[in-house]
Amino acid sequence: MSNPLRVVRIEKVTLNIATGKSGEPLEKAKKVLNQLTARTPATKKAKKAIKDFGVRKGEPIAAVVTLRGKDAGEFLRRALDAVSNKVNESSFDQFGNFSFGIKEHIEIPGTRYVPELGIFGATIHVTLGRPGYRIRSRGIRPAKIGHNHYVSRAEAVTFMQNNFGTNIAS
Repeated sequence: MSNPLRVVRIEKVTLNIATGKSGEPLEKAKKVLNQLTARTPATKKAKKAIKDFGVRKGEPIAAVVTLRGKDAGEFLRRALDAVSNKVNESSFDQFGNFSFGIKEHIEIPGTRYVPELGIFGATIHVTLGRPGYRIRSRGIRPAKIGHNHYVSRAEAVTFMQNNFGTNIAS
């Protein structure tokens, strides 16, 4: 590719464990995320109350870690191994981002089982982008990104197949 601004790259990988309740399960989920990524997780609060599940608005119910740069690529490679390098084509959105889930965090290679923590499922969200995406979020003179510069679904699928050897199931 001749234009370096057209190269697709991983902007970030977000790992999310939702426990649905605060307290001890959330603390265990945070320890699991710390074990997986060696990063301190942030907590996410409930946006609205759900009486049937006993969730109040503003109650912390999930733990999240965001990885960028080289760490994001390394973790994504390990996470894809947990799902046998398969991602559904329906998991990709029109902007090239995609998500997939892992039923048990111990399926990720290099993770050991700690009986005190238990087993958690996780959701992994991958945001793809190109150089120049920063103009939409910069503090001074933010601007819109042209439609042609966004990563399309087809470009994202090609990127994952070429760089990670991912099988895209339809």
